[in-house]
Amino acid sequence: MSTETPSSSEGEREIARPATSANSRPAPAEGAGGPGEITTAQVAHLAGLARIHLTDDEITKLTGELAAIVENVAKVTEVATPDVPATSHPIPLQNVFRQDVVGETLTQEQALSGAPEHDGSRFRVSAILGEEQ
Repeated sequence: MSTETPSSSEGEREIARPATSANSRPAPAEGAGGPGEITTAQVAHLAGLARIHLTDDEITKLTGELAAIVENVAKVTEVATPDVPATSHPIPLQNVFRQDVVGETLTQEQALSGAPEHDGSRFRVSAILGEEQ
């Protein structure tokens, strides 16, 4: 099995990570508490797949954070039973339609009265695009 060792920066210790293919999965770590437990080996493997350089401290920190996320998802899954309807928003939403009726509008003079610059019928703005446009 080949290993990849990303270049070290600022004297940080690097972890040699196995080269992976698109279909490979990390082997379960020894002492893993169960299928939902996140291990440092899994975090290192995912970082390698994502081509993200992580230090040992970052891997340890992310392992705890990901474990908390997995634990909370498991709690939600326990509550989400077939008799609980799925929701995408905590408050029911509905479209509020109104009649499309013409109301009072500004006249051209009223609209241009607050403009810093105008040519009498249009707003005048400085060019923001180069000549290539």
